[in-house]
Order: sequence, then C-alpha cells, then structure tokens
Amino acid sequence: MSLAITSRIVSGVVVVDVSGKLRFLEFGLPDQINELLEEGHRDFVLNLANVTYVDSFGLGQLITIWTSIRNKGGQLILLRPTDHLQKLFHITKLDSVFNTSGEEVQAVRSARKNLTVSVQTT
Repeated sequence: MSLAITSRIVSGVVVVDVSGKLRFLEFGLPDQINELLEEGHRDFVLNLANVTYVDSFGLGQLITIWTSIRNKGGQLILLRPTDHLQKLFHITKLDSVFNTSGEEVQAVRSARKNLTVSVQTT
C-alpha cells in the first residue's frame, strides 16, 4: 500500500491525514508539506493513526518536516501515532522532540496556540 495523503483546514490549522507506509522512496509527504508552507500555512497537525509502517527513512522525513515547519516559525503536532511509532520515538529519543496528541480537537488547539501567538506578535 502506497502512502495516501489528504489535507484540510480546521480552525486555521492544516490537518494532514496520512495512511499507508511511510518508507524509503515515498516522497509525497514532505513535498505536500513544503507546498503548504509555500502557500503560507505554518501550523500543522499530522494524523498518523492510519500509518501502518515507518522505516528509518520515514522517521527522517518526519524530522525534515518538523525542521521545515519550525524554520518557518510554525508548529507541528503529531496526532494518534500508532503504538509501533510511539515505540520508535521512544527508542530514538524523538519523543522529546515531537509533540503528540491522542485527540484531534486537542491537537488543533495546541497548534492554534502558536497561531494566536504569531498573530499577536505580528
């Protein structure tokens, strides 16, 4: 199963729903995030509930995405990472880097905090 990616806007935050395998030679996710960044979006929720497999290349993509968003002053919240992915985050110490949430409403609210701060300081 290849990677399927859809996005939608919820309260000013881009929610990106991902399903399938995040693995070597799957470049769609970073490309889509970069397009959204170029459009001016800064705050993201990445829904990983239906990601069935992640390899080291996929982890690298998540780090690249996180870095790209942070470099633009944005926020990334990972929504519902699978147990397997949470174990990988723990083993690689990425659980200290990524913000995660189990509920979409809370994830959007967390990302919006950054949106509110950005609007107030501009």
